[in-house]
Amino acid sequence: MEAGAENKMVAVPSGRVTLSDRRTQRSWPVEVASFWMAAVPVTQSLYAQVTGQRPSTAQGDRLPVEGVSWWDAVRFCNALSGREGLTPAYHLHADEEAVEWSASADGYRLPTEAEWEHACRAGTTGPRHGGLDEIAWYQGNSDGQIHPVGGKQPNAWGLYDMLGNVWDWCWDVYDSEVYGTYRVLRGGGWADEHWSCRASVRRRSHPTFRIDDVGFRLARSLVARRLRSPS
Repeated sequence: MEAGAENKMVAVPSGRVTLSDRRTQRSWPVEVASFWMAAVPVTQSLYAQVTGQRPSTAQGDRLPVEGVSWWDAVRFCNALSGREGLTPAYHLHADEEAVEWSASADGYRLPTEAEWEHACRAGTTGPRHGGLDEIAWYQGNSDGQIHPVGGKQPNAWGLYDMLGNVWDWCWDVYDSEVYGTYRVLRGGGWADEHWSCRASVRRRSHPTFRIDDVGFRLARSLVARRLRSPS
């Protein structure tokens, strides 16, 4: 991983991605506007700096933070935004049972599912943006453990660990008709079989769920460019 990549935000170009739902057998195209995406998942070091907490099962500054819920990720985004003088992207209701996203805010947020897949593919159309062993930590090569961020090859847009290592929480509700408030997870993790580590694979979980192969990655809306480019 190149120097400074742990704190780097990458400009993702606009484009179109086709999402699909296995239950309904439906596919639909989504136009994705340009946005910023973190080069790597949030590390334990950054999470501890912002929250003072180290919730992960395996400990290491450069390991992805895991054992964090969707709500933990949303709160972290707001906390990091406040620390950097940015407008928080999320308004959390007092009971923390609901959250609203302000699309005009320049603060940190979770990527949408369409943004995530578009960024993961980086202009490619196959199941992965490269050979799995070269780009991802998964069951076949992880030796049963999580690994430091950036240890595999990035995609064409400079994004590391989009597949494998930890699943990424996304903003979207998975399927409200069937699963209620369950949120989308993308990317596969260190304990997953190869078939889970594909750009199109979707997983779901309750927003309070915490486990040792789920983390998250930061995004920012392009409105941030009007202030300054992320470092």
